[in-house]
Amino acid sequence: MSKYTSLLLIILLSAFSCQPQTPKINGVSFVSSRDTVKGDHIKPLVDIHANYAAVMPFGFIRDLNHPTVQYNTDRQWFGETRSGAKHYIEALQGQHIKIMLKPQIWIGHGVFTGHINMQNEENWILLEASYSKFILEYAQLAEDAQVDMFCIGTELEQFIINRPDYWNSLIKSIRKVYSGKLTYAANWDEFKKTPFWDNLDYIGINAYFPLSLNKTPSFEDALEGWKPHKKVIAEFSKTHKKPIIFTEFGYRSVDFSGKSPWDSDRKMTQVNLEAQVNCTKALFETVWDEDWFAGGFVWKWFINHDQSGGENDSRFTPQNKPVEQVIKAYYNQFSR
Repeated sequence: MSKYTSLLLIILLSAFSCQPQTPKINGVSFVSSRDTVKGDHIKPLVDIHANYAAVMPFGFIRDLNHPTVQYNTDRQWFGETRSGAKHYIEALQGQHIKIMLKPQIWIGHGVFTGHINMQNEENWILLEASYSKFILEYAQLAEDAQVDMFCIGTELEQFIINRPDYWNSLIKSIRKVYSGKLTYAANWDEFKKTPFWDNLDYIGINAYFPLSLNKTPSFEDALEGWKPHKKVIAEFSKTHKKPIIFTEFGYRSVDFSGKSPWDSDRKMTQVNLEAQVNCTKALFETVWDEDWFAGGFVWKWFINHDQSGGENDSRFTPQNKPVEQVIKAYYNQFSR
């Protein structure tokens, strides 16, 4: 038995030895695919004790100079469309997996959504009308499909800062259509500036907080790195009297995975499974047992489990890597 396998076994035995904990949202970010979903695509979620999945249809803005959200087009993958999202929801619900419907925006030329900022009022009005149409159609799907949670946007910092009145109005419009729980997926460095948390049910954070500058952070390094972030998040939850969810969380299986956990640069290819395990375990040990923390959604989970991830993969997915067993152990502790 290798040293690393022994270490992982100790981690898992330690996790499983704990007493049952308060149930949490144990979620996965269920990646849109060109394919339909079958039972064998969902069984791996059940196997890791996931009780929630984020279903993520997409809208596209090709150019910020013409900021129309295009969606439900023939050029999209099936899972990115309304009909695909409906199918995914029904398939997952059939296996007793609850749903957060999380419509997202993709901008041409790799522009970060947090940088959406119009140059004139005419374009702001065009964007707002288009985004409202997009998001309200999916809010109606969420209501019709009896979805448990709806996410009103993902990492849209400048759009929100520049147009707060629009967002307050949009939330009211969504409430008229959808009767379930609402959140917003704020980036890790954005959530403190988001102005409308008091109008939502959960404070949602994409939890890519930097933890360590080390090539292979130890569990202790990562745990120490979480301390200042935990303090801020806990105080923020207390101030707003709202529970926290991590609308996305996870680490790449790559060197320096705790340095800039949001970094998806494909030039980073040096696989480091131990770094991914240590950072992930530190996240669970830091927040999952806190009363103010409601749970989260690991980034990201592909429907074709057997062909996804693996020990030579340097991307985010935990599938078929040692970290999958870590997630399974903690999800088992905190399962509904």
